[in-house]
Amino acid sequence: MENKKEMRTWLDDLKLNHPLVIAGPCSAETEEQVLKIAHELKDTDVNYYRAGIWKPRTRPGNFEGVGALGLKWLQKVKAETGLKTATEVANRNHVELALEHDIDLLWIGARSTVSPFIMQELADALKGTDKTVLVKNPVNPDLALWLGGIERLYTAGIKNLGAIHRGFSTYEKSKYRNIPEWQLAIEFQNRFPDLPLINDPSHITGKRDMIFDVSQTALDLNFDGLMIETHTNPDKAWSDAAQQVTPDTLVQIMKDLRIRKETDPEAEYNTELNNLRAQIDVVDNQIIELLGKRMKVADGIGALKKQKNVAVLQSKRWNEILGKMVLEGEEKGLSEEFILRMFKAIHQESINHQEKIING
Repeated sequence: MENKKEMRTWLDDLKLNHPLVIAGPCSAETEEQVLKIAHELKDTDVNYYRAGIWKPRTRPGNFEGVGALGLKWLQKVKAETGLKTATEVANRNHVELALEHDIDLLWIGARSTVSPFIMQELADALKGTDKTVLVKNPVNPDLALWLGGIERLYTAGIKNLGAIHRGFSTYEKSKYRNIPEWQLAIEFQNRFPDLPLINDPSHITGKRDMIFDVSQTALDLNFDGLMIETHTNPDKAWSDAAQQVTPDTLVQIMKDLRIRKETDPEAEYNTELNNLRAQIDVVDNQIIELLGKRMKVADGIGALKKQKNVAVLQSKRWNEILGKMVLEGEEKGLSEEFILRMFKAIHQESINHQEKIING
């Protein structure tokens, strides 16, 4: 699959003066709920109305969606509001039912993207469709797997393709539900700059009060749009209550987001500069997070040294680390002087942490 300008045709044909917005409830619960939310999103910047019909849950016994009945509710949404409709599909039967009910946009979830077998089944079922098909990143940070799933659809002759960045699962405690791993999304853009890329801040954050900040970061990184879960009574939602916002809140978010417009002769330069600065912000945040993790390990070492009555400074170990880091730094184009200054500062902070524990 090669990057082509034609990959953007379906998005360009919408002739939007704002980022693409896909919004609606995590799950379709009742016909009344689906229609009420849709009418509140009518005449806003929302372009596609989303609702989960089949919900893949980690453990059995949780609400797994209303099933095909909900597709009729989405048909009513389109008839009454004019909004295009969207839902997730995970097997051939889902695809056939969604196409039968004229759903405009289908997306493939992270649990499906991770399996080449499922992706091939979906590609075969979707072969020749003119619907828009978006592929969420797999649950694990594997760019080849993500692109491979999209390539299967591309090979099946599906023209209207795009990707959804919803973050990646982690065993570590994090402020995110799914860690963004922005660098992987940036690499995706570098490989396929014309393939529309949508951000899903709802699944990245898992918390409604973080949705704005993640959305702004995505737009600063030149994402093409957002998918945000929306419910008239989020706290009473049947699934993923904590990450859904009200329609009024969504409208305010869309108003408050800063969209970088080309307004001067140096627009191209400014756009590229802002994008690169946004990438630096992402990496800087990752550096701080990693340093925080390193100091937690230092705290553990301090506790062990206190228990065994061992001195904080271990010169031999420190010199080994420093020599190794200088060599690795050279491979990354970093000067010896910089590596020495940086790791001496990190080492001093580590000693401070250990001494605090030992003397505490």
